[in-house]
Amino acid sequence: MAKNVLVNNVDHQDIKVIIERSETYGDNVWYTLTFPSEFRSLQSYYPVFFHKDANTGKFYAVALFGFENNENLFLKDNQWDAGYIPLTIARQPFSIGIHKVQENGEEKSQRMLHIDLENPRVNTEKGEALFLPHGGNSPYLDTVADMLEVIHHGMIDSEKFINTLIELELLESFTLDITLNDGSQYQMLGFYTINEDRLSELSADELAQLHRQEYLQPIYMAIASQANIRHLMNRKNALLGL
Repeated sequence: MAKNVLVNNVDHQDIKVIIERSETYGDNVWYTLTFPSEFRSLQSYYPVFFHKDANTGKFYAVALFGFENNENLFLKDNQWDAGYIPLTIARQPFSIGIHKVQENGEEKSQRMLHIDLENPRVNTEKGEALFLPHGGNSPYLDTVADMLEVIHHGMIDSEKFINTLIELELLESFTLDITLNDGSQYQMLGFYTINEDRLSELSADELAQLHRQEYLQPIYMAIASQANIRHLMNRKNALLGL
């Protein structure tokens, strides 16, 4: 069970974080959340699709790592075998927590850095230190803090982006049937992608709207990323020795 606490240089002076990537540390996930401003970095390595939360009905952008639960085809020799790790993976075991603070007699919300002390990466023996020996944040902790700020703003923009896609009827469900070299089959359900036919029918005003919102690029990045399904299949076949 997660134990998220506010990071501070008194209680956590000796804390270190292991940055290796493996199933041991919970990296065996088959997709993760992402956001439009990250699509350009992702599209060289991962398929980007959209997933609908069955409980809330909300859509989220996701980067795909495998074809079934607990499968990450990018884990290899305690490393992540790709040139870019999605930020929602790279930020672990940290998160942003909202705290109420008094400022000039007025209560305001402030984002603060938290760490999950129950995460298997967290220890006092090896890994990246959070603080310098004589005080102050380590470069690693500053990098994580910057990463979480990007995620925070990215997720806010993602909601606006997806609402625009829905408004313009640019999301469509699809079923992806995968057949590997050994004859095994996988069927991916519950994912959505960009409706390219509808995209081609947009009016000049609608395209201009997307351009002003800086959403045209992530739309085309998401479409281009679908070619990575073949790369995932190649990785899976390599694991099977085929």
